Amino acid sequence: MKRFLRLVSLTLLIMSTSGNTFAEEKVNVARQGTIRGRIVDTSKQILPGASIYIEKLHTGVTSDVNGYYTFANLTPVDEIKACGANAYFYQFDVSNPEAVQENVDKMIAEHGKIDVLLNNAGITKDGLFIRMDMEQWERVIKINLTSAYCVTHAVIKYMMKARQGSIINMSSVVGLHGNPGQANYSASKAGLIGLTKTLAKEFGSRNIRVNAVCPGFIQTAMTANLPNIDEYLKAIPMKRLGTPEDIAKTVKYLALDADYVSGQAIEVAGALII
Repeated sequence: MKRFLRLVSLTLLIMSTSGNTFAEEKVNVARQGTIRGRIVDTSKQILPGASIYIEKLHTGVTSDVNGYYTFANLTPVDEIKACGANAYFYQFDVSNPEAVQENVDKMIAEHGKIDVLLNNAGITKDGLFIRMDMEQWERVIKINLTSAYCVTHAVIKYMMKARQGSIINMSSVVGLHGNPGQANYSASKAGLIGLTKTLAKEFGSRNIRVNAVCPGFIQTAMTANLPNIDEYLKAIPMKRLGTPEDIAKTVKYLALDADYVSGQAIEVAGALII
């Protein structure tokens, strides 16, 4: 577990780079999280008024009359630190190659190496292709696909030197199957799959694995307002939307355990019928 948390802290250095890009799209990437719990003793008696202190966050709370406590307004970095790991946040435009290189070099100088890269930046600007203008097309391609080129290009030289690494590209089922009204998004996600398969062949001899994760309908802000959700569930044999935890488990597997898996585009979609 400690090994996973250490690698996740390095992964977040890359994941967080999407912050500046998302901010331009008015998406709140600095999501505020909450940790809740209950204090009981060995005989399972509740302990009201108990003090709970998280050393890495330098903050504490007191349990209420029913033994419950809450740490609120936590950033993703705070949540990781609360689990006992270290995390660091770097914010820059992942579609700007100069900014990417500068910050990746800084990460290496401060932390020594990058074990895992997760290219996770993504936006949508949906519309029927006949009505799609160049700005809609170029913006989605730039954030979803070009950013993966920029960050991977900056990181890969350090992974080659270390002769190890895992690169995970966040694609989508629409990158495999297409979707009406999402020509730009589908093209960007299909491009990530092509990039994944090519880099796996180019860098496999350096013990660098490259894979893609292709989520289906996942419970996120992007799917929260889907109309007629029951109609979508009819196309999912497992009869539920996926969760962020479903995706996280797949990413963890590819990051830590899949030593002989590379060049794959793994669907995490509950056997979605398209």
